[in-house]
Amino acid sequence: MRNASPFRDWPQHRSNCHPPSRTRSYTSTTIATPPSAEPEYTSVEAILFSANEDRPTTVTVRCRQFQPGGCPLPVLQPYFDAPPESIILTQGLNGEPLRFPLHIFYSRSALTRASPINRPIYHITSGVASKQWYGNVVVLKFNGGQRQRYTDANNKDLGPLTAYFLSYQ
Repeated sequence: MRNASPFRDWPQHRSNCHPPSRTRSYTSTTIATPPSAEPEYTSVEAILFSANEDRPTTVTVRCRQFQPGGCPLPVLQPYFDAPPESIILTQGLNGEPLRFPLHIFYSRSALTRASPINRPIYHITSGVASKQWYGNVVVLKFNGGQRQRYTDANNKDLGPLTAYFLSYQ
């Protein structure tokens, strides 16, 4: 049976071994790693005005980050048949600037495709909006005025949205 003790061959090891500082110099090499080929995703809460529901709801929307510092692109295929149009709402009630602008996504072709009237928008405007909305509408909330990231939207954002839907021509 072989003895695994490191001290057994110490006399021979001592005569052959030299400390690393005397034998050779070691340099640390840093290898740059390329950026991940996989896209990065984040998730935020958005407000969904689903044409098939009576009230707006919050949903989790995944956002794909294409470049550092740039605004992520929301993945909205579950809510629209084609790439949606969008509007950025920067003013709230009484024309005051919104600290966190709202990004409204909608289908411009929903009316021509005989999509149903958007019932949640009809409901929050009490049916008196001058123009009806059709199909789904998804609203994301920007993290700030720079509009580089999204943050969670919530029911507090319904006030400025209601004012917008009422004034939309």
